[in-house]
Formats: sequence, C-alpha cells, structure tokens
Amino acid sequence: MLICLPFKNKPHGFVFDMHLLRVYNFIQCKHRKHRMKMVIYLKKLPIGRQMIGDGIFMSEWCPYLDELFCICDIPDFDSFVKIELIEKGQSNDKKYYIETSDNRRMLLRVTDIGEFARKKAEYEMLERIYALGILTPQPYEFGLCNSSKSCYSLSGWLNGEDAETLIPNISEAEQYNFGLKAGAVLRKIHTLPAPDNAEPWGVRFREKVQKRVDLYNEHNLKSENGDRIIQYLHDKQSLLDGRPQTFWHGDFNLGNHMVTPDGEIATFDYNYWNMDYGDPWWEFVIIPWGKEPPAHYFTGMINGYFNNDTPHEFFDMLSYYYACDALSALCYSSMGMEQCVPEDGKRHMENILQWFDNMQTSVPIWYLKDLCIQWLDGVPYKLKAPFDFSFLSKYGRVFKVFDEQGSGNISFGVENNGKKYFVKFAGAPMPNYIANRDSGAIDTTKAIKFLKAAVPFYAKLAHPTLIKFVTAEEICGGYAAVFEWEDAIGIEPKDSPDYMRFMQMPIEKKMKAFEDIVEFHAHVAAKGYVALDFYDGSILYDYDKEKVIICDIDLYQKSPFINVDGLGIVGSARYVSPEECVKDAVMDEITNVYTMGATAFALFAYGDRSPEAWTLSAEQYAVAKKAVNDDRSERQQSIEQLITEWRARYEHR
Repeated sequence: MLICLPFKNKPHGFVFDMHLLRVYNFIQCKHRKHRMKMVIYLKKLPIGRQMIGDGIFMSEWCPYLDELFCICDIPDFDSFVKIELIEKGQSNDKKYYIETSDNRRMLLRVTDIGEFARKKAEYEMLERIYALGILTPQPYEFGLCNSSKSCYSLSGWLNGEDAETLIPNISEAEQYNFGLKAGAVLRKIHTLPAPDNAEPWGVRFREKVQKRVDLYNEHNLKSENGDRIIQYLHDKQSLLDGRPQTFWHGDFNLGNHMVTPDGEIATFDYNYWNMDYGDPWWEFVIIPWGKEPPAHYFTGMINGYFNNDTPHEFFDMLSYYYACDALSALCYSSMGMEQCVPEDGKRHMENILQWFDNMQTSVPIWYLKDLCIQWLDGVPYKLKAPFDFSFLSKYGRVFKVFDEQGSGNISFGVENNGKKYFVKFAGAPMPNYIANRDSGAIDTTKAIKFLKAAVPFYAKLAHPTLIKFVTAEEICGGYAAVFEWEDAIGIEPKDSPDYMRFMQMPIEKKMKAFEDIVEFHAHVAAKGYVALDFYDGSILYDYDKEKVIICDIDLYQKSPFINVDGLGIVGSARYVSPEECVKDAVMDEITNVYTMGATAFALFAYGDRSPEAWTLSAEQYAVAKKAVNDDRSERQQSIEQLITEWRARYEHR
C-alpha cells in the first residue's frame, strides 16, 4: 500500500509503504509509549533514514500515523492499496482518497463519534439522492471505526473539474448548457417530499424574516436601502401563503458541483447543517454575497428547472427571497458572521436592488429572457437570432464552436472521416460583432465582405506558422472558409487559465514562439502586406509540438495601407500603433515593427512596458522599447532590423 501524507518539510506529501503502517499498528496495540521503537525501525529502512535525515521528527509525522491508525479496523481495510489525505474543504471531517485492490476509487470520510447521528442522516440522504439517478457519489458503506470512537462513510469517487473554477472560463453558451443540466438535477432533488407534519412554509419564513428585521433594528443598521427592503418584505409577505415544501439540497451552489469528463453535472455535499425542507424555489438564492452571477449559467439553471416554461410566479418568489437574502447579508456581515465582511453585505444589498430595479420588477436583470442558444451535434452556441446551420453536416460532425468573436464570424471544429477542420462562417446573426473600436456593430453583409476579402491572404501568405487554408465557398446565404484543424490552444483572454499556462512556460519556449511570430511577420512584409488586428487572440500554441500557430489574419492589408474605406480602428489597444488611430494615416512595415514590439511586451511583461515588469535582459528591453516608440522614425525601420537587433542582444546577453 502507498500512503500519501503532508509534512511540514514535505509540501507535496510523503509516501511510504504499508509495511511501515503495519509495524506501527502493532506497536500501537502494545502501548503508545513504544512509539520510539518506530523511530528505531524507521532508521533501518531507506525511507526511514530519509525521513530522519530530512529532519522529520516524531512530533511531525506521528500525528498523521495516528490518523491512519484510526481507520485500520474498517472492514476490507486490507484491500486498500492507496490512501491519500485530502485537505481541501471546510468541514471537520478527515477525508481520504482510497484505491482498492479491485480497482475501486472511493472517498472516505471519518468523523468523531459525537457526530454519528448527523453523519448517518447525511449518508441516508445520499442513498435517497443516488436512487433518483442523480450523478452523485455512490454510497458504499457507513459504520464505526477507531474502536467505535469514530464513524466513517465510504462513497464512490467522482472524476471531473470543479464547476466553480470551470464556469467562468468557458463560453457563455457552454455556461448556459451546464446551467440547464444543473436545473434539471435540482428539479429531481425536489421530487423528494417534505415531512407530512411540516410546519406551514408561510409561518416558518415569516419568522425568518422577523429575526432579520429584529437584528437590523437592534444593531442600528438603519439605511435607506435597508428600509426599502424591509417595506418590500412586509408588503409582499402574502406570497408565502400556500407554498409547497420539498426536501432541499441546502447549498446548491457552483462550489458543490463538478463537471465530469463527459460533460455532465455531478452534485455533492449533502451536509446535515444545510439539509432541510421548504419552498423548493428558495434554493435558487445561491449567489455569493457581494458577487455578480454568471448570467448565462443562472438563466440556464432556471430554464432547465422549468423545462423552458418558467411561470411568472417563480420570479415573484425569487425577488421576495432575494430581498430577504439582502437583509441577511447586511445584518450578518455587519455582525461579523457568515465569513463575510460588512462591505460584501452592503454590496450584496445594492446588487439586489439593482437586479430588481429597486424591487419594482420581479425578473432580475441577469435573467436573459431573449437569449438564443442552439445546438449542433450536442454542442451549444449563442446567436443573436435563430439560424439554420444544417449545411455544416457536409463538412463533418461538429465537436467545438467558437461563438464569441469580435469579427462577426462564428467558427466550428468539425471532424470528417478522422480528419479535423476549422470552419469559419460569416452571415449568421451574431450578438458580439464589434468589428472595430470606433464604429460599433456591423451587419452580416459587411462580415461576409470582410471574410471574402481575407481568404486570398491565407493563400498568398502561406507559411509554416500560419493556419493552413483548404477551401472557401458561398453557402446558405453566407460565406464559409475551411482550414486544417490545429490541436493548439489559444492564449486569450488575458489572465485566463490558458493565458497563464502560456505565460508561465519556460522563457526559452516563449522566446522560440516570439521569434516564430516575428519571422512570420517578416514574411508578411516581404510579400508586401501589413498586419492589422494582430493580438493575443491571433496566437495558438501546440504544447505537444511546442509550436506557435497564427490563426487570424483576416484584416491584413496590402502595404502601404491608408484607411479610407471605413474599416475603422481595429485591434487590441495593447497592440495598435499611434498611426493606426489616426484617420488617413499610412500603415506599413514600420507599423508592424510597433506591433512586434508590443507583442514582446505582451509575452515577456504581461503587457506592462515598464523596466520592472520585463523578464528578459536590459538589452532586449531596449530593443522592444525602441520598437514601440510613438515616433515612427525612432523605431527599427524594418522587421528584419528588429530581428537582427533582438538576436544580437540575445546572443551577447
């Protein structure tokens, strides 16, 4: 057996063999004073000598062995082949990841015997939830351990990604899709009935409201917003009468969900303190105090719960419950309760008043009632209005959609007979078409025009660093351009996990990526073109091949280029040169020297152009700083000159 435990001197844990534990168990059964015999035994083993040699003494590692000793009398303990302590979470339970000799992976929770009744209730509720067909840890076993001084539960291990971390970093359409699934799960949970003798909900909730009103008055929290909320709760209290009651999950927030590898929502943490029953619609009050909700996820959750037929009565109750939540946040945060600071409580009340227009409307502003989401081959995407994409089947099966692009295009990853392609389409009504920073939205006609004009660039500027063009055609009232698929990952948006993964690569790999980008633009200049709208979103990186890919040159132009056709100011403000912001100014290779200098600061200083943020040599900083000089005459006068100066500073650093 392998056992993984944390130690002060070993931040990543310490692994030792089960034989060690069996000897320790024997010593424990004799008498605890014989612990020192364990040290003597350890010194005879290579791993023991390492522990002693590293300065890990009894005071540091014995407590962890004590923890393991507490679970040795669990039935089938001998089948455990791996035990790993889990330190994540806020509960007082000791949690372990377990692997068994028959290839089962489990979660083991161990709690003091004083919590027996509570933990047994949690386990029994997990059994009921699992029986509903909800994706949740499968309950295996509940019982006593540690000579009946502790109780334990064993349940199945769920693989997946923490939803709270994932949701902010996926597309809005994907957020909505996961919200739909979460809503359907919550609806199933609410099929479990409340006790027959449950006190009427109206009575229970009025008491809840009155307690908060009393706190508000007792602690002198009077404010205009607080008074408005209290008056609203008083005026609308009749909404509580006759409300049905069901079992609650009790804390159905994103932190208690997981997205499995196959894209399903799993839910967990049926904690006794939160397990209760009441109006099922109260469970939608889960937005953390002081935070803004992910609107697409919450809209999906509501629509999924009601099968896209949400009654207006729901929003009446939702506004009432959030009004109560606002009062709770103000009172409890001001009193230092609920792990919340006063500023968060006040901000939450302000947010709720904004969401519900000072309680004048019952539908919150974050509920996207006109949202248009469609699916292709099970993959969601967002549009401004419905559009028929059935024609895409000629290219293959859709496995990925890119629907949040400023170009007005929507793009698809498709697979056909084992070959993958990237299909860019102009002509669909897209909600985020901002084409440039000074003219706002542009209609689909111009989107088609721009894509048609761009297609020849991909052939004329073909290069190992540029995505490979395959074909293009007019289709379904729009225009489609097809490229070979690259198994690479974008580095946009800034500060996203993908961005941070790229930025934290070894300097040598980023240097190679930067040089490939600059060499491609030297090729662009040699072909007589100028790059417009080059920025982070144009860069992909293949981590397996350690190769950079340029994926978007749609707005590149013949050089010199003078903006007389209403293209507007395009590109990221972190990359554009001063002349790109001036009407009728000339843009040419010297403009792209600035772009490459800006790229250097983006890759090696997170976009910060100060010497303090720069991660390379002072000599290379001087080269990049020269490239982004506002005065064109003070920059390098060609990409090749930039490359020469850069390499000279690198080779002689």
